[in-house]
Amino acid sequence: MVQTGNVTEFIFLGLSHNLKIQRICFILFLFLYVSIVLGNSLIVLIVNFSKNLDSPMYFLLSHFSFVEICYSSTTSPKLIVDLLAERKSISLEGCLTQVFFIHLFGGIEMFVLIIMAYDRYLAICKPLHYTSIMNPWICSLLVGTAWLGGFLHSTAQILLIFNLPFCDSNVIDHYFCDVLPLLELACTDTFFIGLRIVANGGSLTVVSFIILLSSYSVILFHLRGHSKEGRRKALSTCASHITVVVLFFGPCVFIYLRPNTTCYMDKMVAIFYTVITPLLNPVIYSLRNAEVKNAMRKLWVRMVKQGMGDP
Repeated sequence: MVQTGNVTEFIFLGLSHNLKIQRICFILFLFLYVSIVLGNSLIVLIVNFSKNLDSPMYFLLSHFSFVEICYSSTTSPKLIVDLLAERKSISLEGCLTQVFFIHLFGGIEMFVLIIMAYDRYLAICKPLHYTSIMNPWICSLLVGTAWLGGFLHSTAQILLIFNLPFCDSNVIDHYFCDVLPLLELACTDTFFIGLRIVANGGSLTVVSFIILLSSYSVILFHLRGHSKEGRRKALSTCASHITVVVLFFGPCVFIYLRPNTTCYMDKMVAIFYTVITPLLNPVIYSLRNAEVKNAMRKLWVRMVKQGMGDP
């Protein structure tokens, strides 16, 4: 059982107390969230319906886009509703549920990005063994492992705060529930719990980031021996991956490097990794990838023809 003390719900302070700014933010974030869902759904749709995008790289990209939708959906709908609500509240159970799914999908994203880097390493550095290693069964197994890893990470985080007592303040100076803001409200000594939370989430973030940077460094070094055209195509693909990695991990590393401080900047950083990064994901991959753009064009033409009744 959760040791709640006398707290059964939490109150969010949100992004701003100014009603005019809240209304503007409501329109802005509603537009951004719809764009996230539509953009990433388009990537999933294109990959699954295009015969030219049946490689492991696009299978992983499709799965990554799906997880991006889930990840953003853990915070954005609540944020949008609260921007018009006079009282921004969430139950204790709802708060813990939000924490669980934030870290579940965030962890899955980290592991999928590592798998995508491994896929590019095999394709560029071990091309003769690529098709035998990255077969459909192995791809499915790797994605399943990513979900398991995300689940274990999220479970470890939630267990650390599950029995914390909340007795006094129930006001969270944020727009969603997370482990670090909750630690500040607990009416007990949370020093060692905070260390374990940072050790779990922070180490996973930093180690994953180092692995990814090292992997792409090896890939870029190996590209020196490729032809000019081969380098250009590989660099275009890797540039998209590296951009997404930096956009995703940069804010996460920032949060865990300064775990005992909350300020307005924390909210802006959180908006970046919960809203902006999922929004940019389909833009980055579609604009920098000729195959995705061609598949998008063909899908659009097919839909137009079907709409006009052409066979």
